[in-house]
Amino acid sequence: MKQTECTTILVGKNATIDGSTMIARSEDGGRTIIPERFDVVMPADQPKHYEAVISHQKIDDADLLDNPMRYTSAPDASGKNGIWAAAGINSDNVAMTATETITTNARIQGIDPLLTEGGLGEEDFVTLTLPYIHSPKEGVERVGYLLEKYGTYEMNGMAFSDKDEIWYLETVGGHHWIARRIPDDAYVVAPNRLNIDEFDFESEDFMSSSDLKNLIEEYQLNPDQDGYNMRHIFGSATIKDAHYNNPRAWYVHKYFDPEFKGQPGDQDQPFITYAKKKISIEDIKFIESSHYQDTPFDAYGDMGTPEQKKTFRPIGINRNFETHILQVRNDVPAEIAGVQWLAFGPNTFNSMVPFYTNITTTPASFQTGPKFDLNKIFWLNKLAAQLGDTNFRVYGALEEDFEQKSLAQCHKIQHETDKEVAGLSGSELEAKLNEANQKMADTVYNNTVELLGNMVNEGHGLMTLKYDLLD
Repeated sequence: MKQTECTTILVGKNATIDGSTMIARSEDGGRTIIPERFDVVMPADQPKHYEAVISHQKIDDADLLDNPMRYTSAPDASGKNGIWAAAGINSDNVAMTATETITTNARIQGIDPLLTEGGLGEEDFVTLTLPYIHSPKEGVERVGYLLEKYGTYEMNGMAFSDKDEIWYLETVGGHHWIARRIPDDAYVVAPNRLNIDEFDFESEDFMSSSDLKNLIEEYQLNPDQDGYNMRHIFGSATIKDAHYNNPRAWYVHKYFDPEFKGQPGDQDQPFITYAKKKISIEDIKFIESSHYQDTPFDAYGDMGTPEQKKTFRPIGINRNFETHILQVRNDVPAEIAGVQWLAFGPNTFNSMVPFYTNITTTPASFQTGPKFDLNKIFWLNKLAAQLGDTNFRVYGALEEDFEQKSLAQCHKIQHETDKEVAGLSGSELEAKLNEANQKMADTVYNNTVELLGNMVNEGHGLMTLKYDLLD
């Protein structure tokens, strides 16, 4: 099992509307539905011994440090293929999302091939990293250590943040890696390709495995006349990229900068980019839900031909199973700064919920099980999306109203809670935040049930199987 088709968005603190850092990713899969849940992992529950389910790689107990922190996660509900914790925020307000599946090329694979036995992958990285790190840079160092010691069998990108910094790391071959600090006033969109471009080995804003520069020189891997472009050196520029990956970045750039020059298939769209406005949670949710609206490539639109509507892979897709925005705020006390915005199912028919992460439990409706169960928001959202897909022109307007209503109500609960918990600490504070999370989860669950009812009412007269003597 593999989550292979994600889209990552990173926004520095000076590029957001409220001065927070935001790292986001839609966790997408294949044709098989992969139910996701929301958990909080207490230090006592962190594994004392670890063996990967997929690769059977065992981790030395000494590398499972004896002082893990509490952290949130969004693991696969079944657990049969491992944990796949996906994303979370720990008790030090350090966030991590992992992983974005990325591309490679034959040149590096001929030097440092991906492992065919053992190694770590998306299944493992959050569980082995997030409970042990106290800064984004420590996250890079921790993953770099694990990659160099144990190796990997797949190419992945991942991000780390706190209230001040965001770092993005990509694996290179079986044991090498690169990372870059995202400028505070910039944003990044990273689809399923190797994304880091310009790289400066002399700058403190860049990190890599220690022998990487020598490896590039020894094996003559750099195709450029000057400088180092890691996408050119280690990545790909294929026809698949032009249809599957690059158009997603193009659409995001056009959204944030209507004057952005370029075409959907362009191979060299920039990694570090700058928006014309401050970026909000709502902007990121729109992007993660997008399907090329107002272009000929929108599967739900009426501007393009049937062929054009199938040309490019959208960000919002039926294979969205879990989407998160990990926000670390700068305008509130540290005890309430971490917020894991979370939505399950296809993003065209769901709403984000801003869960506080200084908690001891999660709402029951977000504790998904592997079997279809309409008491769980994951399955309710899947049902809404599949019904909505039958006539987006009719149901899309209902979804917009539902999402605006849900986000407004969650914002209100969050504003009220931020004020109510002032001066609280310890278990008393955690209890209040658990209560607020439950209230927001209940609100969005009830709104989703209401949305389904409205869809049924609107769709009743649109069914093909009907007969009326007046027809």
